[in-house]
Amino acid sequence: MAKAKTPSKTPKRQPMPKGFKTYARIFWALFFLGITGFFSLFYLASIGVFGDMPTFDRLENPQTNQATQIISADDKVLGTFYLEENRNPITFEELPENLVQALLATEDIRFYDHSGIDAIGTLRAVAYLGTRGGASTITQQLSKLLFTKSASSNKFARLLQKVKEWVIATRLERQYTKNEIIAMYLNIYDFGNNADGIRSAANIYFGKEPVELDAKESAMLVGMLKNSSLYNPIPSRNPEGTRNRRNAVLSQMEKYAFLDSATKDSLQARPLDLNFSPQTHRDGKATYFRMYLQGFLKQWIAENPKEDGSKYNLYLDGLKVYTTIDSRMQANAENAVRGHMKNLQAAFFKQNTQKKNPTTPFRDIEPEQEQAIIDRAIRTSERRRQMREKGFTEAQILASFKVKRAMKVFDWNSPNQQKDTLMTPLDSIRYYKSFLRAAMMSMEPQTGHVRAWVGGVNYRHFQYDNVIQGTRQAGSIFKPFVYATAIDQLRLSPCETLPDTQFCIAAGKHGNMERWCPKNSGGTYTGEMLTYKRALARSVNSVTAQVIDKVGPNPVVQLVKNLGIKSDLLPVPSIALGTADVNVYEMVGAYGAFANKGVYVKPVMVTAITDKAGTLLYEYVPETKDVMSQDVAYTVTNLLEGVTKDGSGIRLRTEGAEEYRPEYKEIVTGYPWAFKNPIAGKTGTTQNQSDGWFMGMVPNLVSVVWVGGEERATHFETIAYGQGASMALPIWANYMRDNYAIPELGISMEAFERPENLSIVVDCEPVVTEEGDPGIDLAEDDLEGLDF
Repeated sequence: MAKAKTPSKTPKRQPMPKGFKTYARIFWALFFLGITGFFSLFYLASIGVFGDMPTFDRLENPQTNQATQIISADDKVLGTFYLEENRNPITFEELPENLVQALLATEDIRFYDHSGIDAIGTLRAVAYLGTRGGASTITQQLSKLLFTKSASSNKFARLLQKVKEWVIATRLERQYTKNEIIAMYLNIYDFGNNADGIRSAANIYFGKEPVELDAKESAMLVGMLKNSSLYNPIPSRNPEGTRNRRNAVLSQMEKYAFLDSATKDSLQARPLDLNFSPQTHRDGKATYFRMYLQGFLKQWIAENPKEDGSKYNLYLDGLKVYTTIDSRMQANAENAVRGHMKNLQAAFFKQNTQKKNPTTPFRDIEPEQEQAIIDRAIRTSERRRQMREKGFTEAQILASFKVKRAMKVFDWNSPNQQKDTLMTPLDSIRYYKSFLRAAMMSMEPQTGHVRAWVGGVNYRHFQYDNVIQGTRQAGSIFKPFVYATAIDQLRLSPCETLPDTQFCIAAGKHGNMERWCPKNSGGTYTGEMLTYKRALARSVNSVTAQVIDKVGPNPVVQLVKNLGIKSDLLPVPSIALGTADVNVYEMVGAYGAFANKGVYVKPVMVTAITDKAGTLLYEYVPETKDVMSQDVAYTVTNLLEGVTKDGSGIRLRTEGAEEYRPEYKEIVTGYPWAFKNPIAGKTGTTQNQSDGWFMGMVPNLVSVVWVGGEERATHFETIAYGQGASMALPIWANYMRDNYAIPELGISMEAFERPENLSIVVDCEPVVTEEGDPGIDLAEDDLEGLDF
């Protein structure tokens, strides 16, 4: 039987479709034409046919403005000076690993594998028309930020821009390392809210340096790279959208194994946890100090040109200014001022309703004096200045002050301490005059380094810096200088006694034009023989008058001049009670000499200035002066310790007074403090309670606080509320309590160092308390009515 024929395994070739060769030729022609066209566009763009391309020099030194940084003693950025860009670049090594991982996972996972253009990403974008992600690499995004402008809606223009980005990206890749490109990209990006670059963003949104960012914080900032205007985390913008975008970044980090699933889920459940600190010139940390510093730097720039004769630009040249301010102590000082002044203001408003005080916010004032205050405020107002420049007449200007207008005004109880309201500019003058002001400065006496500076309650609304710009009557805070002069010049012991009786200095003596007979507060005299120590502790005017009579006013004036007080001082006996005007800055420096063994050290705010390359441009030289012996300085300090043991400062140590002293509940903010460590202090109160002062000192920190109205006629009705121990002392106490809660600050709790072989007797008498009795009843009741 014959075998069946095996069919051939090779199929017959099907005939080509009609026209196939033509289609193939067209396809390959178009393909090669596209390739040629692409490379032609690439080449033409590279030689600048479609617009200028950056030169080698520009690629090597991209032009970005750099803000001047203000750096604290503990290496934190307090703020910046800038015009449009609040930028301070950092290196790749200063970036946290989680930030780099978030960036790679979200923006360019193949970043370390390509040379500026991601072929896979580009093909994917073309194939899916961008629906599955874009094709821009980190390097391309950097090139766009640095060297190209946003294109119009024209498709061809957008294509040309993309080609230019490719060209620049490849050049950047040849010029810089991958790590440098990442750092440049994060440094150049605008994160919104004046946060130009990653360092400003970390500071403004989280109050941190970039290296301190955790994974969820890094994820939020990387999420903002997509569109910082849309994904803006502040409450008034888009916090929910920003949180969703952050969570998408965290998912990308899990996808590429930078986070495990449990960590991702945990972080996605967390809120944004912002610590938003805007860095405008009127907001943020240490605003009053920064404005003082701006003036200091402008003067320094004017006096210190560059080598080529040009001047540094404070806002563009990226200077670094190293200051003595400690960011933690500055925060404690600002919190202490805000916390107490809010309570104090509430009590002031309670006492000064229109019904209780028809001339509110002023007291003890005649109608013509009140009108003079308002008229002066109108004359010096910004509204009047601007209207005069525009040619308005005085009548038109005055009329405008009586028309209601929408405005934002300061308010302690509103968000961000301001509210929208409708009032006349005239009413706003009276409104702002009703607010009490405050100032505080704190300094290390051995070095003169100023650790905290608070010039007011809110810089946006009250721009007058009460630390250094203005002077106020000193009151009893001046008395220690009288006692110091007597101890120094006459070698008197604080244990010597003088009677608490009315004392007069005759006309013609010590420059007196008339007979001078100062009264004790309340007009009472005990007739007791008081030691200098007891008399200063209780601020007895009659004894102080006798001391100035013994030593004379001229030596007192000379002493305070040597202690750095520049204010005009008339050498007359009345200066003993603090009639002279001084400022907080001067008083801190002067008191520092007592803690520094008699050596005055001029307060220092700036230790060094460098350019953006780190070249040292300025370094401070301490200014010191030996003013008194160690024995005299210690003796005065010992006298001042008596104030907190047996005087107006005793409330720093007591407990329970709020049970029977109503002002404690309302305005002695933070009481009780119950400090046990040695503290030297002095309160001061001026006539009609217009000014309240407190100086507090431990061995390595001296601080002075002032509280009062802009006008002397703005004050409390009674001394219980208006004395320095009520208005100013609580700010110091709360500040110190917060400082002691941070042991790393190293604030001393030790005794003041006693000189060996002390030549002056200082141990006079025991403190007036009984064992087991905190001394409140005796000390506080005894102190009622005295001049503090």
